[in-house]
Amino acid sequence: MAEGRHEEARAVHEGILRRQSARESSARTYARALPIVPVRARGFTIEGADGRRYLDCLSGAGTLALGHNHPVVLEAIRRVLDSGAPLSVLDLATPVKDAFITELFRTLPPGLADRARVQFCGPAGTDAVEAALKLVRAATGRTGILAFTGAYHGMTAGALAASGGARDVQVARLPYPQDYRCPFGVGGPRGAELAARWTESLLDDPKSGVPLPAGMILEPVQGEGGVIPAPDDWLRRMRQLTEDRSVPLIADEIQTGVGRTGAFWAVDHSRVAPDVMVLSKAIGGSLPLAVIVYRDDLDVWQPGAHAGTFRGNQLAMAAGTATLTYVRENGLAERAAALGARMLRQLGELTDTYACVGEVRGRGLMIGVELVDPEGAGAGPGDPYSPPTGPEPTRTPRPAAPELAAAVQRECLQRGLIVELGGRHSAVVRLLPPLTISDEQATAVLDRLADAVAAVARTHTEHGAHHGRHHGPAQRAG
Repeated sequence: MAEGRHEEARAVHEGILRRQSARESSARTYARALPIVPVRARGFTIEGADGRRYLDCLSGAGTLALGHNHPVVLEAIRRVLDSGAPLSVLDLATPVKDAFITELFRTLPPGLADRARVQFCGPAGTDAVEAALKLVRAATGRTGILAFTGAYHGMTAGALAASGGARDVQVARLPYPQDYRCPFGVGGPRGAELAARWTESLLDDPKSGVPLPAGMILEPVQGEGGVIPAPDDWLRRMRQLTEDRSVPLIADEIQTGVGRTGAFWAVDHSRVAPDVMVLSKAIGGSLPLAVIVYRDDLDVWQPGAHAGTFRGNQLAMAAGTATLTYVRENGLAERAAALGARMLRQLGELTDTYACVGEVRGRGLMIGVELVDPEGAGAGPGDPYSPPTGPEPTRTPRPAAPELAAAVQRECLQRGLIVELGGRHSAVVRLLPPLTISDEQATAVLDRLADAVAAVARTHTEHGAHHGRHHGPAQRAG
């Protein structure tokens, strides 16, 4: 009997996947790497139509700060539904909206909270990016935008133009500091200082070819760029450079916000107050919601200057208020900082064990593991599958290995662990667990991921595979 039920569930699972493949757009991405059909979810766990259970380290691409179907979120949604309140109100004032704004403003960085304005946008983060770019252009009368290599700001035209994969150059691009693949080949504080000097030179050189811009947009931690945290000193330097030149600084906190990096907002680590913050994902408590928060003197909008039919989503505002309050009152940002540091330390041991692990990096519960070609340039002498020896190989990055990262993702799925891929070449295995993850669940994640890496390294060694450089664009959505 049990075997029959299992076969029936399997048939339902495969049928749904088959129909999705036949009927949905070729632009779908997650469904290609994660052939699962979620039917139930609670907290950190998803159950598929085939009866399998998974630990979810994707969390809706960082949307689910409290995991799936958290009781406080469900209760907030039920209260609105049971009250008979309207569910969509355009930009009219409601008690639900007022409560959301009050809680949101309570969390904002000092220096912004006491003089903030909020604009509700369309339901996706990319629309909030568009709003931010339009706002600073209107406020300054200038048109240019400064953005950074490796950036990801969304899939609409303006947001794509400011992202690292832009096809047409419409935005001046600046170096984003990082250690493993430092654009100046030095990494650390020296690399960050060189990146800052380049930015200062570009702004002040009358022959740089870049007029004074309308704004600078940056991510305090680049997510799709490969989980690269901005050094705090560098971020403070960007704040000072822009402030001194009256260039509005836009912080894209769509993925980093609401405790994800170990502070409520990632800019809090460096004690920076940006002029504009772009917020989405977790602020809606799992439902679509996107806003920009900005300094009041930038509030030059004319009526209707930026609008959207679904900017009055009451269920999302209620769920968002519940989420923001729960994260704040229960110290989940501090919890993310402590647990994330432990996970980073333990995952860091993989770089000593497997030559195919180039670097482990991140901040809080936003973690990346970069897979590299053990035989590529930068490998040390001797066995290419043993850990690198001596200082030189660790300073010289090996070529990214997207095939190995995809193999790790598949091995994780077989072990009941859902992970995301990102980075310049889709070679970074990303972890975005909910902030409510327990110590025991974190240990399970580490064990399953380490086991998956070991399996891939072993298979690579046994088959004598060669993985070369990958220059194609990364697949990305969400």
